[in-house]
Amino acid sequence: MRILTFTGKGGVGKTSVSAATAVRLSQLGYRTLILSTDPAHSLSDSFNIPLGAEPTKVRENLHAIEVNPYVDLKENWHEVQKFYARIFMAQGASGVMTDEMTILPGMEELFSLLRIKRYKNSGMYDVLVLDTAPTGETLRLLSLPDTLSWGIKAVKNVTKYIVRPLSKPLSRMSDKIAQYVPPEAAIDSVDNVFEELEGIREILTDNLKSTVRLVMNAEKMSIKETMRALTYLNLYGFKVDMVLVNRLLDINEQSGYLEKWKGIQQKYLGQIEAGFSPLPVMKLKMYDQEVVGLKALDRFARDIYGDTDPADMMYDDPPIRFVRKNDLYEVQLKLMFANPADIDVWVTGDELFVHMGNQRKIITLPISLTGLEPGDAYYQDKWLHIPFDLNSRKEHQCEERFERTFD
Repeated sequence: MRILTFTGKGGVGKTSVSAATAVRLSQLGYRTLILSTDPAHSLSDSFNIPLGAEPTKVRENLHAIEVNPYVDLKENWHEVQKFYARIFMAQGASGVMTDEMTILPGMEELFSLLRIKRYKNSGMYDVLVLDTAPTGETLRLLSLPDTLSWGIKAVKNVTKYIVRPLSKPLSRMSDKIAQYVPPEAAIDSVDNVFEELEGIREILTDNLKSTVRLVMNAEKMSIKETMRALTYLNLYGFKVDMVLVNRLLDINEQSGYLEKWKGIQQKYLGQIEAGFSPLPVMKLKMYDQEVVGLKALDRFARDIYGDTDPADMMYDDPPIRFVRKNDLYEVQLKLMFANPADIDVWVTGDELFVHMGNQRKIITLPISLTGLEPGDAYYQDKWLHIPFDLNSRKEHQCEERFERTFD
């Protein structure tokens, strides 16, 4: 299944672009599902029809859904909530407070990810279009598998080797002790969620099937946010294959008091084309009316893609590469708008840590690099290069930061 993720600064028109893309895909015969993960849903407004927490048929080959985190929480986490609510209430917490305390940070995003995997595995759809929240929320959503990976391993091991073996013996003891022992249904719920989460990262970073498309306006703040988004997405291994600049005024038409704004847009458009190269930059015009309903979305889609298939890979260059040159092995990350001074790199065991700004990427090194001493990292031509000399071996496996030199 092809997965297209659309994101951008709030208010740039990504929902309209996502919906138009889905309409065009359905016209080409793809069984298409468009899924909104934005808590402030506007997908139903774009199609001008009500949407719910399960797929709704919009037209032939096209279904749409607005994810409802409360529905997903009840379906996947109800038994766990019941167990913890009982404990919290025994300690004097109120009913409403216990409900809030049983929802862990990131749970809403977690269940959105689970839906992606379920729909992919169902075989019901050819293309999944993700209409996501503004950039910051999207980065949190897409980086969640990396963020939770270490925690998942720890919780699964605790459940497997401690909780399950001790749950039955402890439950037979006094009621005071038994109330703190999770029931089998709660343990199963945790196991099921973690099992379903496994493989999500591989789905989203499959550079042959999954890509991100950035929607922006020709405005300074929108450009800056899109630059940061592209850099962080590449850091996490997500391939971006297109940039769409929305709501451009027609330079051949008189725009009255907007003439000055037209000039500003053209100036920024030049900066976008130069800065985001070699990514394709699609220029989308400002319409004289709202893009709402299937007819308007169809026109918008044809203006965006013309005769091009939206499911095509618009740009094909993986953001993370492993390159060997004789006895030198390099891990290369494409960080187009990174500030080298903000990058920190170190190795722990078989894991490479890349920290930039408020984001951190953990890369599991190939077996051939385990135990190797990394050299000085350097930033060149929008790529971060982290060299490993195959002739050098660590004498001790221990955590060690290494000094880095940036050209």
